[in-house]
Amino acid sequence: MSIRRLVSRFGRPVPQLCMITNTVVNDLYERHSYLLQDLDQPWLSPENLQLYATAIHDKDAALNNCWGVVDGTVRPICRPKQNQRIVYNGHKRVHALKFQSVGAPNGLIANLFGPVDGKRHDSRMLAMSCLLGKLQDHSYSPTGEALRLYGEPAYPHRVHFQCPYVRVSVEWVFGDIATYFKFIDFKKPPKIGLSAVGKSYVICALLRNALTRLYGNTTSTYFELVPPRLAEYFQ
Repeated sequence: MSIRRLVSRFGRPVPQLCMITNTVVNDLYERHSYLLQDLDQPWLSPENLQLYATAIHDKDAALNNCWGVVDGTVRPICRPKQNQRIVYNGHKRVHALKFQSVGAPNGLIANLFGPVDGKRHDSRMLAMSCLLGKLQDHSYSPTGEALRLYGEPAYPHRVHFQCPYVRVSVEWVFGDIATYFKFIDFKKPPKIGLSAVGKSYVICALLRNALTRLYGNTTSTYFELVPPRLAEYFQ
């Protein structure tokens, strides 16, 4: 929605709309960002992880012990006036911030780390996120068997990582954020220093999870899995 339409609908000037938006984003981040950081949640219980692994195996995966996919996401930004090389991603040839996402077959993003500088390699971002340690603590079946994530060749092969992998349909969840929240994928990308680019992306991921529970998405429909209730997710 354009600024003009927002001003017309809410009867507020642009500065007030910006302050209101920033206040809401900050409040949501402070209260609920842990939902994208902590794997110790009811919907990620050993019983549910085994259910996800079985659903992926039944569809298009060779292994029966992989419950999700981890991947890096590049979000373009405007070229900053300073430290341009730090945020320049040579592979995509854009100035960008990067995020690391873990997608589950019920259509939800289970873990999100970032933002980090656009030039960072995925393996470095993995180390910074401490995701391996979180998996070592929580990624197990009800019988104690280690469950894994599918990852790209850039990621190391570990007990809880299967790399490289044949791409699976659970990756659709990564595209849902930009598809629904168009403002983070504008041709004129947001500017770091003038807006909370990284925090806004995290909140969009959080709200996308909530919308998936209400209306589903391509991933949850394909794997025939129902996300947790909102009351269970936002506990």
